[in-house]
Amino acid sequence: MLLTPRTEAQRPVPGAPRPRPRTRRRLKAPALFALALSSCLLAASAPAEPLGVGDRLFPHLGNPGYDVASYDLSFTYPGTNAKPLKAVTTINAWATTDLERFNLDFAHGKVESVEVDGEPASFSSAGEDLVITPEEPLSEGSWMQVTVRHTSDPKYGKSRDGGWVRTADGLAMANQADAAHVVFPCNDHPSDKAMFTIRVTAPNGYTAVANGLRTDVDRSGRTTTWTYRTRHPMATELAQVSVGRSTVLHRTGPHGLPVRDVVPTKDRERLEPWLKKTPGQIAWMERKVGRYPFETYGLLMAEAATGFELETQTLSLFEKELFTESAYPKWYIESIMVHELAHQWFGDSVSPRTWSDLWLSEGHATWYEALFAAEKTGRPLEARMKAAYAASDRWRAAGGPPAAPKAGAPGKKNGIFRPNVYDGAALVLYALRQEIGASAFERLERTWVSRHQDGSATTADFVALAEEISGRHLDGFLHAWLYGKKTPPMPGQPEWKAVDPDKAPAKKSTAKPAAKKPTAKKLTAKKATAKKPSLKKATVNKVTVNKVTVNKAIAK
Repeated sequence: MLLTPRTEAQRPVPGAPRPRPRTRRRLKAPALFALALSSCLLAASAPAEPLGVGDRLFPHLGNPGYDVASYDLSFTYPGTNAKPLKAVTTINAWATTDLERFNLDFAHGKVESVEVDGEPASFSSAGEDLVITPEEPLSEGSWMQVTVRHTSDPKYGKSRDGGWVRTADGLAMANQADAAHVVFPCNDHPSDKAMFTIRVTAPNGYTAVANGLRTDVDRSGRTTTWTYRTRHPMATELAQVSVGRSTVLHRTGPHGLPVRDVVPTKDRERLEPWLKKTPGQIAWMERKVGRYPFETYGLLMAEAATGFELETQTLSLFEKELFTESAYPKWYIESIMVHELAHQWFGDSVSPRTWSDLWLSEGHATWYEALFAAEKTGRPLEARMKAAYAASDRWRAAGGPPAAPKAGAPGKKNGIFRPNVYDGAALVLYALRQEIGASAFERLERTWVSRHQDGSATTADFVALAEEISGRHLDGFLHAWLYGKKTPPMPGQPEWKAVDPDKAPAKKSTAKPAAKKPTAKKLTAKKATAKKPSLKKATVNKVTVNKVTVNKAIAK
């Protein structure tokens, strides 16, 4: 197993504060006894428990007390997706407070050993947390390296969604929103982004691809180890690893950008007409919001029925069926490609600080999806927004307003990917453009992605920037749109009406009956006439655009 050398691990991340050196004092015997006694008393008085960073929607995600700088992930694929992978996760972080012990999110794998700064550490489980007690307490500002040897199991029970996706010939990864920690130990919250190095060892004949650029391929006997590194920080929910009998296709995007796509080898010619569209789509997005924010991009075509597409950083995950199923119109497929591409700016480069800020990610991706369909395929933007306006009060009643999604009921799975953060949030952006004008809105979008690049941001940050760019007080206007129970009047469109959710008669869905629970949380739009809808047991939101009805399946 190749691990990050200590000298490399101690190098600060560019732009990050330098770690303060740690000093280890030799304690005399009485002091050692006192420390041991106080540690025992602490352990007795404060049993290990799951922690969190206070996220309203996922209260136990993330952990306080440290800031992750980098992850080094090593996976050994056994040649079948039915058995656990051997894995080593190395985390480099700064302690942000004095720590007697600390938690990592990890919920689905066997932990074999834990080391902190090369010394064995004790560990236990609490809920979905791995609780680690180092040999010596960590002081505020100190630099620590945590190494966890564990398994990573791609088989889950009925109660678990996301994480590894088992494909026809291997694995892919889908961690959004709360599943990275079923794959590897981490601080599983988008507010703590970090650099990633990912190594995958697999039997010869398989191809492994991950986020970022490939830096090494080491063939040894019957196995090959592939190494990838990111050049920009990444949230854990955006990590991607693909192992399969795949072909990697290379092309060039704007400004010489390396574009690489990962496809089942047998389907490369069939998928090429879609893949060659990506450079033009990147150029279109760059004209709207500025230069592409990462070192590479591409599509990962998974031979799996996931029920979603996912914007994993630099390598978006797609169901292959989206491109091979004849029921989906071409304009619709292209707009979904743009949706995941737009996420590279909105959601990946600029991540939501909390999951209540998800509308900033999904709303913008939906906005550019709809704008692309309007400009390139003649699907009127205004018609889609008017349809969304009519449904908006129902969405708010069912799922909460765009910037305050309803939390899940106690004991039930919290599905936050609902219409209110998709077309409902795009409707907010449409209203804002109507209010401040197209020119100010375009400046706002460009400034937003450049000012917060490689970071995370909140709804309050967006409102403040909108006021700065427009020179107007918008807090009251946007508060109503983002947090109101009822949809406010649309500027410039006084005739638009929202359907009262209490009075609207129930309409029968034209979607085919469902049988299975979805395997993950992210939603994807599917045409009503599709032969094999892959997301089952879902409510359906129908959006009609230019006489074409698209059903968006919403995971419960």
